[in-house]
Amino acid sequence: MKSSYNGQAIPVGGKTIGYSGGELQVPDTPIIPFIEGDGTGRDIWKASRRVFDAAVEHAYGGKRSVAWFEVFAGEKAFNAYKEWLPDETVDAIRDFRVAIKGPLTTPVGGGIRSLNVALRQLLDLYSCERPVRYFAGVPSPVKSPEKMDIVIFRENTEDVYIGIEWKSGTPEVKKLLDFLNHEMLKDGKKQIRWDSGVGIKPISPTGTKRLVRRAIKYALTHGRKSVTLVHKGNIQKFTEGAFRDWGYDLAREEFRAETVTERESWILDNLDKNPGLRVEQNAAMIEPGLEQATEALTKAICDEVQQTLDAIYATHGKGQWKKKLMINDRIADSVFQQVLLRADEYSVLATPNLNGDYLSDACAAQIGGLGMAPGSNIGDGFGVFEATHGTAPKYADKDVINPSSLMLSGAMMFEFLGWKEAAQLIEDGIARTIQQKRVTYDLERLMPGATKVGTAAFATAIIENMTTAALAR
Repeated sequence: MKSSYNGQAIPVGGKTIGYSGGELQVPDTPIIPFIEGDGTGRDIWKASRRVFDAAVEHAYGGKRSVAWFEVFAGEKAFNAYKEWLPDETVDAIRDFRVAIKGPLTTPVGGGIRSLNVALRQLLDLYSCERPVRYFAGVPSPVKSPEKMDIVIFRENTEDVYIGIEWKSGTPEVKKLLDFLNHEMLKDGKKQIRWDSGVGIKPISPTGTKRLVRRAIKYALTHGRKSVTLVHKGNIQKFTEGAFRDWGYDLAREEFRAETVTERESWILDNLDKNPGLRVEQNAAMIEPGLEQATEALTKAICDEVQQTLDAIYATHGKGQWKKKLMINDRIADSVFQQVLLRADEYSVLATPNLNGDYLSDACAAQIGGLGMAPGSNIGDGFGVFEATHGTAPKYADKDVINPSSLMLSGAMMFEFLGWKEAAQLIEDGIARTIQQKRVTYDLERLMPGATKVGTAAFATAIIENMTTAALAR
């Protein structure tokens, strides 16, 4: 542990968060690094910090406080240190384990592709967690936004975001195409066009299982009804299809007593409704068209039914499966339709990296946009919490931007620390302020009768509501 990072001394009186036995050890005055962020990050950080400090004060009566410690990334870091992401910033986040950040500029013209992606990869923050819930009164483009209450677990370190690719026309891509077309594909009909750029899409059982494990643990802890594996496995069978298969494997291997797969539920329900049902009849009910199938496939489905009943009917049958966490899967393009039409049928989504990126923003659009959507990046013993929107530099220093994304990310951070009372105060304070129609311009312009307030005034209103709630307790 250093006494300073980037020339900044660590806060006097603050203590370091520890990690032991798979759990954070959080002192009453934890040192938490923050990155202010670029553009509008300056406005939303100042407002959010006031709300965070007030929430902790009201929740714990002065017995707890945060020792904030500024570290640098983005434009502020480049201007001061000629680096977009100084090594000592990464060191500080690693050493203190938990951090929060505003939006960062992605450098143009080479270097780090994305500062956010760089932080995730350097610290192995493998789980991007995005709760998407509706706050009553927020304008929405859909008829029933209150149906949206989904938590997305997006794998954060693999897939195309690993950033391994070769530009069209370069000697490097020609060398790769020579190998692929002349060696790997020489006996097949498929060939890659010689003017292609090529990227690599790795998905591993290690990356998949640790992500799905977090999603299932979250669902069990928070009383969620299902975990849905989102994939494009009908096309990408050995990457996204494998993501689905490994997710199911993990659920059966580690959470057998607490979970049931959708397909298992069909088998169990069929027998529950008709105790005299033969295995062959059950198999035909779960696999339409089985009467036209090959003998090998018919046997495989019958074996699946028998193995399921032998393994779990005693513990999951006779309706017991209805009390278990449902594990199912859906094709990615179908899910985009489902979250519009039937959002209330989904609870926790576990996705590969690219699918999760798209889906998070699509869901956020239904509940007021990215300004209302928090985010976190979690590793084993580490957490970085962030605003999910961009820097919007044309609005910088104008005191107009909605800070809710960063504030709600802070609520997630406090829950991660085990400070649930502070987290709840923040969420309730934001909800109450929106209900009072004291909102920033992005919401005010779509809310009849609303009062437009600036970023700082919105924070003040939230603090007032937290104070009222604390006094009422």
